[in-house]
Amino acid sequence: MSENTSENMVALVTGANKGIGYAIAAGLGARGWSVGVGARDGQRREDAVAKLRAAGADAFGVPLDVTDDGSVSAAVQLIEERAGRLDVLVNNAGVAGSWPDEPTTVDLETVRRLVETNVIGVIRVTNAMLPLLHRSEHPRIVNQSSHVGSMTLQTTPGVDLGGISGGYAPTKTYLNALTIQYAKELSGTGILINNACPGYVATDLNGFNGTHTPEQGAAIAIRLATLPDDGPTGQQFDDNEVVPW
Repeated sequence: MSENTSENMVALVTGANKGIGYAIAAGLGARGWSVGVGARDGQRREDAVAKLRAAGADAFGVPLDVTDDGSVSAAVQLIEERAGRLDVLVNNAGVAGSWPDEPTTVDLETVRRLVETNVIGVIRVTNAMLPLLHRSEHPRIVNQSSHVGSMTLQTTPGVDLGGISGGYAPTKTYLNALTIQYAKELSGTGILINNACPGYVATDLNGFNGTHTPEQGAAIAIRLATLPDDGPTGQQFDDNEVVPW
């Protein structure tokens, strides 16, 4: 498989009604893929689907709350009935909380909410979708991480990652560790799983203060979703290079 493949590929992008997720869905749709727009908010989801279809994409709505078992099970059934398989899962849905957020004063309910979405939600969706991914000839999983989750970068003198984070950044570090473990378990199955680090993208998570557009932030996830069969697995990347764990 390559970025220019003409195969009728099927992807699910969680949190795809806006921001980077929408840009990922649009990028895959522009390649001729059938793209499931996963989102909790019904109106925003359907608005996104309509916009993607107007641009020529084969998009379909997937009601999906990554924190809810029943919602995820229903999403699996919807994709099963529509396509019978899933080629690419992009775990993009996430929440940020406040920033900076010092661990000595962080609100524990905020931490629970961040972990439930950014970590447990990824496990919940990934495990539920694995049977459909195993039916694909070119299965890929892309987890949306961040440079702030890199313990190497966090401990490198002179690297500015935007201040102390006792909530959001550690969830991305946890996600990084999960990706490594998934890669170990899925070795030999043909499933390639990697993390995308989109950079500082202007979205509502940061009050639209980022330096990158959603389209720029989506580029690395799209590249990882369209890796060739001999591509890397168990790594994380930004647009320029491998990002250290």
